[in-house]
Amino acid sequence: MVTKRFLISFAASLVLAFGATTIAQEQASTDVDADSREKFRSLDENVQDLKKEVLDLNRDLFLLEEELLFPANSQVAFFISMDVGEYFELDSVSLKIDGKEVSNYLYTEREVGALVRGGVHRLHMANLKTGDHELVAVFTGGGPHSRDYRRGATLMFNKGIGAKYLELEITDRVKKQQPEFVIKEWE
Repeated sequence: MVTKRFLISFAASLVLAFGATTIAQEQASTDVDADSREKFRSLDENVQDLKKEVLDLNRDLFLLEEELLFPANSQVAFFISMDVGEYFELDSVSLKIDGKEVSNYLYTEREVGALVRGGVHRLHMANLKTGDHELVAVFTGGGPHSRDYRRGATLMFNKGIGAKYLELEITDRVKKQQPEFVIKEWE
């Protein structure tokens, strides 16, 4: 016959055994969670390192491509800038070099806003032989009194050895209340 004491001690041992098993399972589970977190952290660091390497490689490839397509000794770049913009709202710019049209760019309101705030846009980049060249830039947009405006600017420039940078600058001429278009060389 099973005594009351035996049943109580048996129940107590079951409770202790079950509790010990639960504690062991929780500890094993915690160890597994910590181990998996560490592996995830390590994997995440590896992914971030690879991402940085890919971005660095992409930058290097872009620079190499630019260097191959536009070598510094024959490179010429044209930029456009705008000051104030009260008397002229830019719509488009057309570039001709030596009588050949090389660029025609249509501006959005957002791009014009960026130019008015001091931005500079690289309009065109090309390779030119050394020697004399003629640049003709035609600007179209809205002029004073909401009239359509189309105006050109011309520059004869000498392309020597090395890169050449030209800026097409649109400024307001307050005295005449009209825009002024100037092409200047960067030194």
